[in-house]
Amino acid sequence: MVDESGDRDDRRVLLLLHGMGATGDVWLPWAPLLERRWSGRWLAPDLAGHGWSPPLLAYSFPELAARIGTGLAAGGRFVVLGHSLGGVVGLALAARSAGLPVDAVVGIGIKAVWSPAELAKAGELAARPVTWFASRDEAARRYLRVAGLTGLFAPEDPVVEAGLRQVDGRWRLAMDPAGFGVGEPDLPALLAATDVPVLLARGEHDPMVTDAQLKELGVPVATLPGLGHNAHVEDPEAVLELVEPYR
Repeated sequence: MVDESGDRDDRRVLLLLHGMGATGDVWLPWAPLLERRWSGRWLAPDLAGHGWSPPLLAYSFPELAARIGTGLAAGGRFVVLGHSLGGVVGLALAARSAGLPVDAVVGIGIKAVWSPAELAKAGELAARPVTWFASRDEAARRYLRVAGLTGLFAPEDPVVEAGLRQVDGRWRLAMDPAGFGVGEPDLPALLAATDVPVLLARGEHDPMVTDAQLKELGVPVATLPGLGHNAHVEDPEAVLELVEPYR
C-alpha cells in the first residue's frame, strides 16, 4: 500500500483504488502530480487478495469494501477515486449503511454490463489454481496482461514488483485467482444506496463500457478524449481533474 501522510492541512484525503489484478502501486507515478496539486493526504491501498493484502474467504464487493473501510473511520474525510473494480468498491464504501466518512466517489472505467459468457469466463478464472513461472520476466508479462497494463508499464518497472511473488525460485502473481469470482456489480442498487456525489467516467476508447451504458445509471458522466480503459495511467492529470470539484 502507498500511504502519503506528510504535514498537510485538513482537506479531504484522496483514496485511490486500483482495478482487478493490479495493486496500489499502480498509482505511484501520481506521486509528483499529487505533491503539486493535492493539498491533503492520499492513500493507495491494495484491495483484498491483491498485492500485499491477504485474501478473503469469499469475494464480494461489500467484503472488499469492508477490508478497506476498517482503516477509514479515524482517518478524516475521504474522496474516493477508483478504477474499474476499485470504482465499484468505492461505491460500496460510500453506502449509507457503511457509515464511513466518504464525501464523494469518482469511478473510472467501471464495467456496467456483463454477458453470461463474460461471467462464466470470470468464474473459470477464479477456479484455476495458481500458475507458476520459471522467471520473473514471464510472471511480470502475465501480471501486466491480467491487470490490463501491457504497453503502459515495462515488465522491469518497479510498479510491477508488488504484483509478483517469488517462492523457492519460481514466480507467481500476487493476486488470489479466486478474486476473479467477485461477480457482477449491481450498479443501480449501489448508486441508490449512497447520498454522496458520484461521477462515472470512461476513456473515449475504453472497450469495457460505453457512454450510453453509464448515462443509463442516472448520475453525471465524463468521457476522457483519446484515452482507454486505464485512463488513470495514460493521463493522470486529466483524471485528477475529475476529483478537483470534491476536494
